Amino acid sequence: MSARNDVAPSTLGIELLEYGVQVEYLDGRRTVYRGVPKTVTDALTTGPGKETHVLVTDPTETEGVMLYVNDLKTHDDILEDTGVGRIILQPGEEEEVFPGVTVRRAGGQRNEIEADPEIARGRVFVFVEDDWGEESFEFVSDPNADGENADGDEGDRADGDDGDE
Repeated sequence: MSARNDVAPSTLGIELLEYGVQVEYLDGRRTVYRGVPKTVTDALTTGPGKETHVLVTDPTETEGVMLYVNDLKTHDDILEDTGVGRIILQPGEEEEVFPGVTVRRAGGQRNEIEADPEIARGRVFVFVEDDWGEESFEFVSDPNADGENADGDEGDRADGDDGDE
C-alpha cells in the first residue's frame, strides 16, 4: 500500500437532523452519520482499528470541517476532491487538530480524542465505525447536558467495553 499523507480539510456543508448528522462534500455528494450522538464530557477512546472521523461545526451549525484520523484506505486525491482532511499519527503521538480538539494515537491501534466545544466555538462530533457498525459521539461542556452519556463517569469508550468486569 502506498504511503498516505496529511490532508488539510475544507469547509463542508452540515445539516443537523433528528436522526443524525448530514455532511455535504465539495463534490456534491452527501452522507448521513446516523444516530443520536452519545455525549462525551472528557476523553473518548476508540476501539482498536476503528475508523475515526472528527467533525467540528461553526457556530451557526451549517458548516464544518471534517478530519479522518489515521485513515489508510482513502487516496489523497479523493480527500482533496471531497474536502475531508486526514491526519496520520504514529503511536504515542498527539496533535491539536482544531482549536480545542486534540487527537492522540493510543496503544493497540486506538485513537483518543479530547475536545472543549467552547474553545472549538462549535459542536464537536466524533464518528467511529467499522464494517460491523457505527457510533456517534458529541463532546459537551456540561456533564448534565441532554442526551445519553456514552459510559457514565469514567472516560467514555467506543469499543463496546463498558468498564464493568
